[in-house]
Amino acid sequence: MRFLLRITFWLGLVLVLLPRDKTPESEKLPQIGAADAVQAATAAVSDMTQFCKRQPAACEVGGQAATIIGQRAQDGARKIYQIINDKKEHISNEKNDKKAPDHTGSIAMAGEGDAVSSEAPHDTLSQDDLALEWRGPSASN
Repeated sequence: MRFLLRITFWLGLVLVLLPRDKTPESEKLPQIGAADAVQAATAAVSDMTQFCKRQPAACEVGGQAATIIGQRAQDGARKIYQIINDKKEHISNEKNDKKAPDHTGSIAMAGEGDAVSSEAPHDTLSQDDLALEWRGPSASN
């Protein structure tokens, strides 16, 4: 759980510190210096450490909620890990299963049967095929 809080904090800090383009809206925002921001953050952390002394019931419920959220995050991460491993195993099994290439037998494979001539036959139409009259595409413009 602390890991998630730390990641959230550092990611938020990085996003805040990224340079931004100057826009008319950014001119209207209050200008805060880095020292002021650090001082405010220190005061907020100091106040948060005193929160559990002031509100013990809220702190207890918040701790239980954080525990439940952390458990759910772990379960989700475990499921994702299992899915990734299952896919890796499936891909690995497919690579290990060396199947014979699909072959219909209509074209001889290299080394099978008689040697195939390099020249294809020219007259492959039957007499029935030649008897039909050729029709081109209809002009429907």
